[in-house]
Amino acid sequence: MQYADLLIETHDKVAVIRLNRPKAMNALNDNMMNELGDALYKFDADPAIHVIILTGSEKVFAAGADIAAMANYTYADTYPGNYIGRNWEHILNVRKPVIGVVSGYALGGGCELAMMCDFLIAADTAKFGQPEIKVGVTPGAGGTQRLPRAIGKSKAMDMLLTARMIDAQEALNTGLISRVYPADKVMEESLGVAQAIAAMPVTVAMAIKDSVNRAFETTLSEGVRYERRYFHAAFGTPAQKEGMSAFLEKRQPNFDGK
Repeated sequence: MQYADLLIETHDKVAVIRLNRPKAMNALNDNMMNELGDALYKFDADPAIHVIILTGSEKVFAAGADIAAMANYTYADTYPGNYIGRNWEHILNVRKPVIGVVSGYALGGGCELAMMCDFLIAADTAKFGQPEIKVGVTPGAGGTQRLPRAIGKSKAMDMLLTARMIDAQEALNTGLISRVYPADKVMEESLGVAQAIAAMPVTVAMAIKDSVNRAFETTLSEGVRYERRYFHAAFGTPAQKEGMSAFLEKRQPNFDGK
């Protein structure tokens, strides 16, 4: 795959998508988001890929939406044209696990895009923030919705209303991210995490992802029923047969093709 604003690489069953607009601090524009959707869907459909990593550069994940591109927009440009909705949310349709790896700044739309990943790993240099209020707008890609769900109302209100950034350690303490590594080790460690997931049965990983996401859209009792349908269905799969046989035989399971 060749893109103008993305760099692509693969490591066995893991695909790495790197945002790449260095002169614009990886500001998110239409072309980048269209390309990102294309790459995500292609890897999601590729049976050789089990896990996707989304990352930026060592200095910045994404500094936000491209203000230079949207500064002169009017309401007539944004609402009828479905700005953001038309091409920012393809990542939410990806069924395979998507790990966000953040080094440097993840601000505004960059923070919102990161929060659309299934979980986040950060370098100790990472900074997260939603500074939209400083440019006279609200967040538009989930900042007021996903951030409170991730870190709680009080902390989210603080960040959204003051525009202050939090560092990797505070992000870890609040639950926004799951792990922190030194900047020079974060991609190596993240690839290790991704490869560990990729060694598991991809169908089960997809079911777990679907079930967890369902938890945020329904009641507890309905969510448990949804989960249990996947649990029951697993007993008709090769993954369950291999996994439980390997456990009883005290060997490592081989989930290739399962």
